Amino acid sequence: EVQPVESGGGLVQSGGSLRLSCAASGSAFDGYFVGWFRQAPGKDREGVSTISMSDRDAHYVDSVKGRFTISSDNAKNTVYLQLNKLSPDDTAIYYCTAVPIRKCSGYGGFTCLATFGSWGQGTQVTVSS
Repeated sequence: EVQPVESGGGLVQSGGSLRLSCAASGSAFDGYFVGWFRQAPGKDREGVSTISMSDRDAHYVDSVKGRFTISSDNAKNTVYLQLNKLSPDDTAIYYCTAVPIRKCSGYGGFTCLATFGSWGQGTQVTVSS
């Protein structure tokens, strides 16, 4: 199965932007759900965004709608998360996860990814005020 590898985190000022990348290692993202989760210090892991690699259907948690955009580049076998209008509340480790869509019958995207997904090592995003 595919193994996600994240990159692109860093330190940015409030209001700034970053682009996170999630590259597929070991296989391709074809036929997968790919998602981004984040975990801030002392908080539970939170689903941020998902994308279906079969139809490019995307979903976002309410707190990032209008600010974050998930996209994919099939040629590069990479999923991106564009983070705009960042605030200190967005400070967290961001994780990419992927699961074959066929494993998700009866599950929502976030739940399926959280339960059955293969996880990357995470990339730190820090937003200063």
